[in-house]
Amino acid sequence: MKHKIGYNRLGRKTAHRKAMTRNMLTSLFKHERIRTTKAKALAVRRTAEKMITRAKLDSVHNRRIVGKDIKDQAVLAKIFTEIGPRFKERPGGYTRVLKLGPRPSDAAEMVILELVAEEVEEKKGKKKSGGKTAKKESSPAKKQAKAKAVPESDAETADATETTDTVEATEAAAEAPAEEAEAPTEEGSSEDTEKG
Repeated sequence: MKHKIGYNRLGRKTAHRKAMTRNMLTSLFKHERIRTTKAKALAVRRTAEKMITRAKLDSVHNRRIVGKDIKDQAVLAKIFTEIGPRFKERPGGYTRVLKLGPRPSDAAEMVILELVAEEVEEKKGKKKSGGKTAKKESSPAKKQAKAKAVPESDAETADATETTDTVEATEAAAEAPAEEAEAPTEEGSSEDTEKG
């Protein structure tokens, strides 16, 4: 019977299981991603989550508790200087398990156990900058449909204003070249006087 068994023994003796867990934790924190079986990943995940929670507060006591299982000093420093502060605002769920499918040899379910990236801030940023206004602006098909739905009387008035604007623009264009033609002669005469 399986009463009051609080963890998966993984078919190993105590010393073997602890050594394997320590090695997997060290690899997880070093590379931030490991490929293993589902049963081992779920067993390692429990300990990894507790270690990251301790790493949020960098103290001598917490370093010693985590240092019982993490013997690599570089990885231990990384946990408290990089990984812990990264999840400072996150209340839990520091790891994720991605399924890969069965292993060819024995059909054991393989997974990737990895640390979660900072997606919470990215999602919040997208909601603030993106929202409904961006959706309305990004639909040119709706703008074209609205332009076609303009009544004919409005279209005629729009044509009338366009023609008056065109006439005014042509008159202004006719006056502009005359003014531009006078301007270079004045500049040219001033340059001649300066040279002389």
